[in-house]
Amino acid sequence: MELISSSISNIRALEAKYGRPQNSVRLLAVSKKKSKEHILRAVNSGVFDFGENYAQEALEKIKTLKGYKLTWHYIGPIQSNKAAKIAQNFDWVQSLDREKIAVKLNENRGSKHNALNICIQVNVSEESTKSGVAINQAEDLCGIVENLPNLNLRGLMAIPAPEPNFQLQREKYRELSNKFNDLKKIYPSIDVLSMGMSNDYEAAIAEGSTMVRLGTALFGARL
Repeated sequence: MELISSSISNIRALEAKYGRPQNSVRLLAVSKKKSKEHILRAVNSGVFDFGENYAQEALEKIKTLKGYKLTWHYIGPIQSNKAAKIAQNFDWVQSLDREKIAVKLNENRGSKHNALNICIQVNVSEESTKSGVAINQAEDLCGIVENLPNLNLRGLMAIPAPEPNFQLQREKYRELSNKFNDLKKIYPSIDVLSMGMSNDYEAAIAEGSTMVRLGTALFGARL
């Protein structure tokens, strides 16, 4: 719990340091490979948003923890054969990067659920091994999502290549932040800029992130 409390305090301190409004940065706990006990420790520290990369593992946690009012975010690559389960069980998908998956999520969400919150994943480092659309293609995919009735376009997400230099981290995040601000003028529903992880979230907050995704910083290094 000490790591979790320390991370929350640090986020609030960074908001102040970079002139961000208090409580403007939401914490998403990356709970992949973490147990129910880890998640409940985070809940007891006031964390209610959890991100998962693997559908089957996540579905078991969602079922086990259904008595708690948690918000579940899918943040991993989406396989076509997993799209239905993801659409029916998650509150958010932050890793949408192609029209085919958008259509499948929309079809499987159904009108009995609230619209599924969607972030477009942008490949800001242009890595061939990473998911995500090129930054200049983000607007096209936003337009597709906007026209699907069971999806709710909320913003952009990125996982940049590791970069130890703080100023270079900021430059990469500034590029995405500028695109986010441009898209907000076109799509009023956009309000989430999901960027920043355990090793670079200060740079992300400095450049306007509204949601940081922390795993190691909250739970310690994965074994």
